[in-house]
Amino acid sequence: MNEHLVVTPYKMSDYKDLLQIQKEAFPPPFPEELWWSKAHINAHVNTFAEGALLAKLNGEPAGSATSLITTYDGSPHTWEDISDKGYIQSSHEPNGDTLYGIDLCVRPDFRGKGVAKALYDARKQLVTQLGLTRYVAGCRIPGYHRYSNTLDVESYVNNVEQGLIHDLVLTFMLRQGLKPLQILPHYVEDEESKNYAVLVEWKNPALT
Repeated sequence: MNEHLVVTPYKMSDYKDLLQIQKEAFPPPFPEELWWSKAHINAHVNTFAEGALLAKLNGEPAGSATSLITTYDGSPHTWEDISDKGYIQSSHEPNGDTLYGIDLCVRPDFRGKGVAKALYDARKQLVTQLGLTRYVAGCRIPGYHRYSNTLDVESYVNNVEQGLIHDLVLTFMLRQGLKPLQILPHYVEDEESKNYAVLVEWKNPALT
């Protein structure tokens, strides 16, 4: 059977599918109050519908991604700051220069089938369509806890960039053509990443 993968903007009517994706991608002990609520989805759809993406594989909900537009100035920030606690209403800047990805998840049974890549490709296409300068996202570095006693975070990121260390998330991001732009301490509570994130960037090739 041929795999048929489609990425389209999600709607309120997709809430059941989106919740299923979240539940499977972030199972307990992940706190269920952090899954997207109907109020979150409503805010995404009404604030920036183009940035709210649902991937379906052979008609089955497989993954989702949410983005907003901001103006990148290098300021340190947390996930809660940039995402407006997940609602994006106060942090979305329609006239900004940067697409910022605040969320991307894929159901475990659909991993390794190109779903995440398709969602990133859709985001790159959106950057190009809107004439934005770049796409960025706060990238977890879940392998860092194994090296934090011997490497500072900058050295860890450099080692991953050079292919000397494999990091489950950052290595994937690098393969999508994104490059580390900035290290963000206290980005989100994440023991594996020691609460760090790496802001990764993909520049609009039409503007470089």
